[in-house]
Amino acid sequence: MSIRVLLVDDQAMVRAGLRMLLSNEPDIEVVAEASNGLEAVSQAARFHPHVVLMDIRMPQLDGLGATRRILAADDSIRILVLTTFNLDDYVYEALKAGASGFVLKDDPPEQLIAAVHTIASGDALLSPSVTRSVIAHYTRLNRQPAPKTLDTLTTREMDVFRLIALGYSNAEIGRELFISEATVKTHVTRLLQKLQVRDRAQAIVLAYQSDVFPTEHAPEPGRRDR
Repeated sequence: MSIRVLLVDDQAMVRAGLRMLLSNEPDIEVVAEASNGLEAVSQAARFHPHVVLMDIRMPQLDGLGATRRILAADDSIRILVLTTFNLDDYVYEALKAGASGFVLKDDPPEQLIAAVHTIASGDALLSPSVTRSVIAHYTRLNRQPAPKTLDTLTTREMDVFRLIALGYSNAEIGRELFISEATVKTHVTRLLQKLQVRDRAQAIVLAYQSDVFPTEHAPEPGRRDR
């Protein structure tokens, strides 16, 4: 089954480039476009995409407002946000709104394609640079109490949760903990269910909102502390 994608950007040339790129993929179908947030909400309701590639700064209704409205109507849709390094403050707000991932506008084309596949599979996508931005933002916010559901996690699930909060992929978590990627996926599924969050992105929000893990000296994915 093809991945149905809705393109949302106020620049026609950007949408045209994204459509050309994604349409070359045999398992991706661009079903609609929108030039502002209000159109995005309408098109999402009409075409029921699997993934919405969402710009943030748009007229009438920005990407944050559109994300909230789209997910309020259908929380099975995955929002993949287009962002830039100088708009990092929007990353936090987009996570709160329910976005499942972020891609930088200057990322290579193959990374965008991979991101669409990742989001469509039900996973979340936060690059290490974006994750560090989220961490930095949350260290400046008022903390909230850790949820009681945290007590239901096993020691191994807490290990996996910590690495998710640092932006590690399943493969990187497996290498860090010396377990198979399939085992990692099982742990991730269980901890998301226990924490009652929809995906990894929301798990990261929970981790830093509740200050579950120390934020200082966060290691880079794939590198072990000595």
